[in-house]
Amino acid sequence: MKPEHSRVPVLPPQPHLDSDCRGVASILARVGDKWSVFVIMMLGDGPRRFNEIKRMINGISQRMLTLTLRGLERDGLVTRTVYPTIPPRVDYELTELGRGLWQPVQALGQWAMAHQAEIEKSRTHFDGRNDTH
Repeated sequence: MKPEHSRVPVLPPQPHLDSDCRGVASILARVGDKWSVFVIMMLGDGPRRFNEIKRMINGISQRMLTLTLRGLERDGLVTRTVYPTIPPRVDYELTELGRGLWQPVQALGQWAMAHQAEIEKSRTHFDGRNDTH
């Protein structure tokens, strides 16, 4: 065997995108997390109190909601406002950045709801087919 294409041009150095990919991946992990998606969807109509959000999102624990809201606040997507009442009133609201994310998240959530039955049917069919292998 003779090597072919032995005269391959050397490409100029390319900027390494690995760090960019890691940064984007961490953002997508936050906004793609199921609880974050639900919280962003619930805050699309305006500010809500913690217990109101908890009642609206079936199955989320108090701890998970706290962690989710804290992460969204850290990323600049949600603001937390404490009112000096007894007991203290705390409202959560989407920031401008969060409102920019609301529309695509809302569209994703609506798509998931609209296709839930179809996807479940496909999963059942797939699982039944693969149980015989």
